Amino acid sequence: MASTINPGFRYEVSDRALGLNLPQRIGGVLWLPVLVMALMAFPVGVVLGAVRANELSTDGQADTIAALGHFVPAANFLGFAAVFAAISFAIARILGEFRTGGGRVQEAAGRRVETLRMPVTAKIFIGLMAIAMMTLLAAVVLHVVAGAAIAGGSASALGRSERWAIWLEGVRRFGIATYLMSFAFGLSTIVTALRFQAVRIRELPDEMKLGG
Repeated sequence: MASTINPGFRYEVSDRALGLNLPQRIGGVLWLPVLVMALMAFPVGVVLGAVRANELSTDGQADTIAALGHFVPAANFLGFAAVFAAISFAIARILGEFRTGGGRVQEAAGRRVETLRMPVTAKIFIGLMAIAMMTLLAAVVLHVVAGAAIAGGSASALGRSERWAIWLEGVRRFGIATYLMSFAFGLSTIVTALRFQAVRIRELPDEMKLGG
């Protein structure tokens, strides 16, 4: 059904406020754990970076330096993946508050409850977020695999270390760019939710109470 004031909105009608949808429930549960993961990953990256810097300054073994050259970005970008996931889940949580809060206001006013359906921007946000997360995690895993192979004494892996690092840097950049693009769509969805709530509030005085 379309809004009587702005036909661009699509919404559901019910007698009571609806609960959170699945992405919003997931966001409410996971935003804090992934934020904690980020806070744990970044210090590990700093420590590994310091160890690698010490190896470089003391002319350490080439395989150790090369292996750490993969472990350091693996730890750091695990942190980036986690903190970006926390931001994404926080956006979903905010949208959930608009969904349930707006419904409760309408229910308390004794009016029918109109709940905004998931906009296209929200679907794009979820899709881009998933792509970005998988891309960054894939880069992290490949860095760990490369570092482990080098640390295990593989001469072939050592010879290809720099090439792998360059390739994986491109993968990481793509993941970061995709995450940032997803945030734009997530914030656009918040704007849509705010506009819908404003429209709905203006409609309430002109409606009859349920059962009235």
